[in-house]
Amino acid sequence: MRFMSPKGMQATGEGLLRTLRDEPADILLLSPFAELAGHPLAEARGVPSIGIRLQAMSTTADFPPSILGGWSVGPLLNRVVGRFGAGWVDRYCAKPIAALRSQLGLPKVSARALRRRRTEAEWPILHGFSPTVVPRPRDWRRGLEVVGYWWPPRPLGWEPPADVVRFLESGPPPVYIGFGSLPMPKAKAAQVSELIAQALRKAGVRGIVQSGWAQLAVSSDDVLTVGEIPHDWLFDRVAAVAHACGAGTTGAGLRAGVPAVALPNAGDQSFWARRLDKLGVSAGTVPLKKLTADSLAAAITTAVTDPDLRANAKAVAAHLATEDGPAAVLQTVERLTT
Repeated sequence: MRFMSPKGMQATGEGLLRTLRDEPADILLLSPFAELAGHPLAEARGVPSIGIRLQAMSTTADFPPSILGGWSVGPLLNRVVGRFGAGWVDRYCAKPIAALRSQLGLPKVSARALRRRRTEAEWPILHGFSPTVVPRPRDWRRGLEVVGYWWPPRPLGWEPPADVVRFLESGPPPVYIGFGSLPMPKAKAAQVSELIAQALRKAGVRGIVQSGWAQLAVSSDDVLTVGEIPHDWLFDRVAAVAHACGAGTTGAGLRAGVPAVALPNAGDQSFWARRLDKLGVSAGTVPLKKLTADSLAAAITTAVTDPDLRANAKAVAAHLATEDGPAAVLQTVERLTT
């Protein structure tokens, strides 16, 4: 996690500046990690920029910043937490910001003043999730918009692995289980793999387990362990998805219209788990640290047998199908560059 330290962030920012130094651009689209170098670079070049986010981080009375888990502490305290978080980020990033601005020949301006400047200018920040899932807070300033999901394209020339196709065709739709980019020590990964195997047996269902960064491995006639597979292809072919509730996997499960089992671990995962529950598509939330074979089996059984969950999931998917998140981004780009 050294890249998250001030020195690490400065090094990352300097790397971005070197990469983009000779690259022409009419506009910069900045993820949160790219903002550190992107803001001064856009200022130095005199080009507009847009914030591109997958998490709801801006201050609102509706909830605290999603990276904190989304546990509401009431309208007033939600705003206090949001403002405190923004101020902390400004102080933490002050030195890297000053160094990057100096390298670009820009005048000294505090991180707090730069944030205030962007707020007053109604700097656009577009959020790539659905307003069906997270309605735009009414107290957000102009320029903060929830525009709909940005679905990743499949890799060029990708074809489904033959063993996965055979497994899917050999029986009823399985349940997907995966923890995405969560790393685990080898012993922990082995423990979780065995827990998953037991849960699937107890629930009496077939399973597809994505190995992920944890390198999970479960093998039996009724369970297949797979590597990276596009979720838009796989989730259309499963009965339910049990996952850690990262922003992308949460969206992919909703798009497929299948019930979920939420297995959050840290960061914004609890925020998305709560959203799934509020939408009526989750069979339950079982944090990874409390996960047992029995609790996972019970949640899986509910996910594959509760008709209300499936109906709600299909209804949400129908709403998502009407949205066009990329179009909203393109409209903003066109407005700022023409």
